[in-house]
Parts: sequence; structure tokens; C-alpha cells
Amino acid sequence: MTNHVPFITHRERLNPERHDFEAIRIAHDGAVREEEKIYRDPTTGLMVFTAPALAERGWCCERGCRHCPYPTEYGPLRQQPENHS
Repeated sequence: MTNHVPFITHRERLNPERHDFEAIRIAHDGAVREEEKIYRDPTTGLMVFTAPALAERGWCCERGCRHCPYPTEYGPLRQQPENHS
């Protein structure tokens, strides 16, 4: 996994004004340091993909992932491999 991918959030997916924003950032960064692809959201307990894990995929799934590194314009931009159905 590539560890150089920064903590990425899109405001519409994770508002920096949320009360748990800093806890989320810490959880994400800890998972990245440990080279884990997912982390547990500190508030909801749901599993969330890290930015490096999503970058490693190589394309956007258009599901609004919290740390998606791909650009958005009217929502996520699909960049799938040609053989993906």
C-alpha cells in the first residue's frame, strides 16, 4: 500500500466542523501508519477505507467514499479499468 497518500476528505462527505472530525483523522492516520486498508469510525463503529487503499484500487466506485482520492465534478468521477463491469 502507498503510505504517501494524504488524509483526504471531501467536505460533502466529511464536514471538518463535525464534533468527531479530529478523532476520525487520528483513526485514519493510525491505520495508514499501520498499513491497514480500513479503520473503524470512532463514532459509528462502521468500517471505512483509507485514502491509500482507495488510491490503490485505481478508480472511483462512485459510492461517495469518505477518503476517495479521485476528483469530483457533480459527484465522484468514474475512472475504472476497461475490463471492469
